[in-house]
Amino acid sequence: MAIIPQNFEEWKICIEQKCGIPLTRQFAEQRLAIYKNEKLPETQRFIARYGADHLQHIIAWFTRVVEEKKNELSV
Repeated sequence: MAIIPQNFEEWKICIEQKCGIPLTRQFAEQRLAIYKNEKLPETQRFIARYGADHLQHIIAWFTRVVEEKKNELSV
């Protein structure tokens, strides 16, 4: 596995297993609120460190978590 996750599954393992952070819908929505606002210092630091392309991956992955959690509730 790369140091920076290259796909959703690697990223999910990194967040949940290595970092010990549960990927809840609430957590994902909170992170999306930050990462979708490029004016925020935290988002600007992320872009400076990892690049705009990786930011778009992270936004897509958090969005996927939100959608999966919504689908779990409707089943």
